[in-house]
Amino acid sequence: MLESLKLCFNITLRNWTVYKKDLISNISPTVADPALIMVSLGLGLGAYLTNVEGMSYMQFLAPGLTVATALFTSFFESSYGFYVRMTYENVFKAMLTTPIGVPEVVMGEMLWVALKGAVMAVGVAIVLALFGMMANPWLIPALAIVGFLVALPCGAMGLLATALVNNINQFQTVYSFIIAPLYFLSGIFFPISQMAAPVRVVAEFFPLIHGVRLAQSLFWNQGIVDALLYNGSILILQSAVLCGLAYWRIKKKLVV
Repeated sequence: MLESLKLCFNITLRNWTVYKKDLISNISPTVADPALIMVSLGLGLGAYLTNVEGMSYMQFLAPGLTVATALFTSFFESSYGFYVRMTYENVFKAMLTTPIGVPEVVMGEMLWVALKGAVMAVGVAIVLALFGMMANPWLIPALAIVGFLVALPCGAMGLLATALVNNINQFQTVYSFIIAPLYFLSGIFFPISQMAAPVRVVAEFFPLIHGVRLAQSLFWNQGIVDALLYNGSILILQSAVLCGLAYWRIKKKLVV
């Protein structure tokens, strides 16, 4: 068991070693894009939307943009990133000639995805806190937990997509019909209460909406315990189901 965990960690460390070679270029878009959206939408639309659920539009946007960073970081890493390592670089084929097995590959990759999502979410939260968007900046470290919990199920969705696509171009379809709706219908840009009842019901199954609610509780310093117990539990359950499903499908591609 301990040896397996060590192998998983080594895979995560391998990905970090590659990633940090061009660290500034890799993290800049992830942190800069939410800040740009905050400024453009927050100041632009904020001039017209002066009160959204008792706060400014910029304050409403901030939590969702933080969690959306974990969504995109994890999905693209476990879809495009994993696919490239598997298909073009043959990284996993080489790993599987060593004591590393498929379980270690998948767990190591998912650990990397979740940690990356957590760190990126915290980085965005720090930037937004500098804009004065967080009621209690001391709660920023707790957003690492939120980022981790969001990145796991969203990363599993990316891994599942990797298992199902036949070529790298098909990820565009997955993004258009799954990830984009997650992004726009999870309460980031407007309260979910404004959507039609059927859409609200479907949205409750999205991992992102529960991450948004967790982030909102931390940013606004309201109902933190309730959000952790309810939305945190749902994210853990979704992570278990999606990670299990993704592992079941991807092992067929890894073992050829």
